[in-house]
Amino acid sequence: MPFYHKVSMRNLYFFLLCIFLLGLKSQAQENNSHAENPFAQETIKKKVKVFPNPAVNVVNILGLTNTEKATIAVIDVYGNILLQHSWAIKNNALNIPVSSLTSGMYMVDIQSKKEHVRTKFYKK
Repeated sequence: MPFYHKVSMRNLYFFLLCIFLLGLKSQAQENNSHAENPFAQETIKKKVKVFPNPAVNVVNILGLTNTEKATIAVIDVYGNILLQHSWAIKNNALNIPVSSLTSGMYMVDIQSKKEHVRTKFYKK
């Protein structure tokens, strides 16, 4: 086997080892960041039901956790916050009026002390 082939294989193994070790280091740092701040809020991966989708006047979101105060933001595809309100979530549901929005895709960001949920919907 030629010398240059052995060197390139050695470099490849070294490169793969470095990537593996960097992955372990970043994973350890992520775990430590949660240990340092136990009150840090995490985004909860939660299945919520959004209907009707596409929406015309109101979009309904089911499967949320009841809370006295939640900040609800409707965000366009460019990241602009178009609507923002603080509402209570009752009966594990939320109704958001969207008649003032133009047709397109939007993201709803719901944040409270108990959860942080993001989901998308389409406006007709």
